[in-house]
Amino acid sequence: MGLSRRAYARHRGVSDMAVRKAIASGRITVEDDGTIDPEKSDRAWGSSSDPAQVRPVAKSPPPPRGTPRPVPMAAVEAVRETLRESGEPAPAAGNMTFVQARTANEVIKAQERRIRLGKLKGDLVDRSRAVSTVFALARRERDAWVQWPARAAALIAAELQIDPHRCEQVLEAHVRRHLEELSQIGIELR
Repeated sequence: MGLSRRAYARHRGVSDMAVRKAIASGRITVEDDGTIDPEKSDRAWGSSSDPAQVRPVAKSPPPPRGTPRPVPMAAVEAVRETLRESGEPAPAAGNMTFVQARTANEVIKAQERRIRLGKLKGDLVDRSRAVSTVFALARRERDAWVQWPARAAALIAAELQIDPHRCEQVLEAHVRRHLEELSQIGIELR
């Protein structure tokens, strides 16, 4: 007793229509009882098929519907982390349920929507843009301070009645020392 057309199609890893076409063209034959002998038909199929058009034969039949597929460990860890962040108890390894995974998925969707809404409202800004804006502002401020001793030295020297060049040198040294101290202050955008 052989296989039905659909069962043979699953066995070969092809569509039911491909098996019908192979029968109609005579590439494989049907037994007297209307079934297909898989071993004989596999040999006939292989010898009468164009190798460029042939898909590799499935080594094992696909699992029946409803059979759980293995889940990558990275996905399980991501679900656990999301559940912990949302205040839900994180399941032990291997005890993950579909409901917990679905809950984690919904939590992530809600977080993404909250972030998107915050951006639309203007409450959140793009980190790289904020960093470049702060950097540009700090650079303009530094440049203004570096240029200040040259502009102010003559006025200060006239008021104090001292040498303008020496006054500029002293001011410039103090400004550079102060800017060096300010450069040690880091900005954290977390």
